Amino acid sequence: MFDMETWTGGYVADVNYIYGYYPELNPMRAQLALCSAGIIVPKIEVACELGFGQGLSINLHAAASDVNWYGTDFNPAQAAFAQQLAQQAKSQAHLFDQSFEAFCQRLDLPDFDYIGLHGIWSWISNKNRAILVDFVQRKLKVGGVLYVSYNTYPGWAATVPLRELMLQHTEFMGSEQQGVIGKIDAAIEFAETLFAVNPRFASDNPQVEIRLKSLKNQNRNYLAHEYFNRDWQPMSFAQISHWLAEAKVQYAGSAHYQDYIDNINLTKAQQELLARLPSGSFYQTVRDFCVNQQFRRDYWIKGARKLSPLEKREQLYEIAVVLTQLRSGFEPKIVGSLSEAKIQPTIFNPLLDCLADNKPKQLGQLVQALKNQKITAAQVLQAVLLLSGSGALQCAQGEAAIQSARKKTDALNQYLMQKARSNAEINYLASPVTGGGISVPRFHQLFLLGCQQHQQPKSISAGELAQFAWRILSSQGQRLTKAGKPLETAEANLAELKSIAEKFLGNDLSVYQALQII
Repeated sequence: MFDMETWTGGYVADVNYIYGYYPELNPMRAQLALCSAGIIVPKIEVACELGFGQGLSINLHAAASDVNWYGTDFNPAQAAFAQQLAQQAKSQAHLFDQSFEAFCQRLDLPDFDYIGLHGIWSWISNKNRAILVDFVQRKLKVGGVLYVSYNTYPGWAATVPLRELMLQHTEFMGSEQQGVIGKIDAAIEFAETLFAVNPRFASDNPQVEIRLKSLKNQNRNYLAHEYFNRDWQPMSFAQISHWLAEAKVQYAGSAHYQDYIDNINLTKAQQELLARLPSGSFYQTVRDFCVNQQFRRDYWIKGARKLSPLEKREQLYEIAVVLTQLRSGFEPKIVGSLSEAKIQPTIFNPLLDCLADNKPKQLGQLVQALKNQKITAAQVLQAVLLLSGSGALQCAQGEAAIQSARKKTDALNQYLMQKARSNAEINYLASPVTGGGISVPRFHQLFLLGCQQHQQPKSISAGELAQFAWRILSSQGQRLTKAGKPLETAEANLAELKSIAEKFLGNDLSVYQALQII
């Protein structure tokens, strides 16, 4: 009998991971963060993602750029899907289903400018962590970037016992007949039963019951991987710094742009306290206490070199950004750990107006265009960071890189849109402009297919798009929902689809075209 424990190492493999896209893994994102921190950004030509899950991120990045990607995920079903995406895009991404130990010992791997580890650091054993640290030490080029995201303290401190409770329930109270999802449902139900009798732990840690309630609405495949692996360990910044010291990397900054804006994360008193501390591990620890950090997204550099003030300004001015949504009616909403940012219309409106055509603009161009409105370069940079952190802006590639990637993104997007006919699992398509993924919901993907297949795509109507999508949905017995209730009649479904299509044609299509998704 095949024993999955021999190859899973205690990691959940009975259910596949979700089809998520993680923009922090896009090397393009590192440019703005590192340059803002005054650090020289290497040219990223060869990259690696370890533990790529379903492989959506690595494939979107490989298709949408000239970066040569390598990666592995130990789950063969997930690796097979990732390989299929690479084949469809003809991106030449090198994707494997090997364990970290086997992959990291390969003799045919190049040295890397960039290595990405999204989330997996929290879910693996210390043995595998040591393998990854050794790999980074050996294979990350001098000057190269390491991206690591992980569950951290103090934000997870109170929730760790809840996770242990649920894991023990699956081990001692669950049965094989339930399957992984059934065990998870039973564990959550038992935890609710326990909290209903008012244990002292719940009253002393009221936020844990809030976390438990949120679990009920989360994707069970996500929960299986997030909470129910054998190895699962949040780690403080000091602990991960200790681990990564052997890899010769040093902390360079956050991939979460909002972290750079103190006013939306820290009180005035907290800012004054942190200002008295030297930068480094202790500073990060104290800051994590101030914001009750539970998930960090960090860049590390092997041999960080500082830019002079002049070099920093020149390189920042060369970075291009693009607005990834319609300007009309857009009101930025930017939330930090403390509060929502107070948007200054006198700064944000002129900036957004400059970007309203959804075409890339260099920061230098924006600074020059806004100078007459008495908006300083520092204000432009802060606004760009805030808007980028909210997802409204993304860094953009140069025209040569866009044209080089277009054939690959067209092929990959065509394949993903065809898959959207049967399910709504993948809600991202590739943009050669941003070098990565853009959120495109299922119905929009179907409408894009409809536009492609129409004899005169520029003149297609909302009614025609609704009919096209309804033929696909109705043939599978699928229905739309509205206000949480299924729409039963064809007329009701067509009316709702037409309403969605009208907004798509009036708003979203022009953005998708500008981002060269279609």
